[in-house]
Amino acid sequence: MAPRASWSGYLRLSLVTIPVRLYNAVSSTGKVSLNQLHKGCSLRLRQQMVCPEHGKVEKEDIVKGYEFEKDRYVVVDEADLQKIKLETTKTIDLIQFVDASEVDAIYFDTPYYVAPDGPVAEEGFRILREALRLANKIAIGQVVISNREHMVAIAPQDKGLVVLNTLHYAEEVRSASTYFEDIKTAEVKKPQLDLAQQLVNSLSSSFEPAKFKDRYQDALLDVIKSKVAGSEPVVAQKVEMGKVVNLMDALKQSLAQSMSQKKPPAASVKSPVAKKQKKAKNA
Repeated sequence: MAPRASWSGYLRLSLVTIPVRLYNAVSSTGKVSLNQLHKGCSLRLRQQMVCPEHGKVEKEDIVKGYEFEKDRYVVVDEADLQKIKLETTKTIDLIQFVDASEVDAIYFDTPYYVAPDGPVAEEGFRILREALRLANKIAIGQVVISNREHMVAIAPQDKGLVVLNTLHYAEEVRSASTYFEDIKTAEVKKPQLDLAQQLVNSLSSSFEPAKFKDRYQDALLDVIKSKVAGSEPVVAQKVEMGKVVNLMDALKQSLAQSMSQKKPPAASVKSPVAKKQKKAKNA
């Protein structure tokens, strides 16, 4: 049975319109979430909206507002929001195509899988997918989902999959220069750079995300299972980090450790004397 689509509509490029479905590419259902309880009776707490002057506030008396100055708000009610509500056209409008390497990863937000909506849409879907693949391009467009207009990027992937990512707008992304301006510019020493490159090369391999596990998530789940079973959870001890005294020495030690982990175990070779002794014993 096919999974349930989170959105369905049309992919539009100029006069070409392709019916498509979007599926959430990332799931959070496996994440462990903790509830707030009353200490002692362990009943789940309910949050209440409280005014610092009038106390508890009922739901019908709650409005939205924007703080334009310190402790000064302008109220924005539902009528105001309706005036600016965007029309949901159910259409992803493709506006331009850019090189695949041109979109910085920092702009990517939420990934979706894109699939044709029905057999009739498959031909146009395949043509657009292969055109993107051969040109090594990403399609940039916009779509209205849940009353908000999203900028999106659509790219082909292996085995015929197409992935759509919602993108952050430029004003949402902080300038990197603010955080890196205090880093001094200095010459990189070649011996250290050579060792660093060797270390990178020795640890280079194909990307296998299944090898990585959320250790905190797994440990938290073990704690919960132990407590449910009525036993005391076993917590792994924290690993002490050694102090790095010299960068060059640290690089050499890291490289040696990496190479030893990759080196296959040597086959045991017996001496001629040992072979004769074993043969005589067997005889």
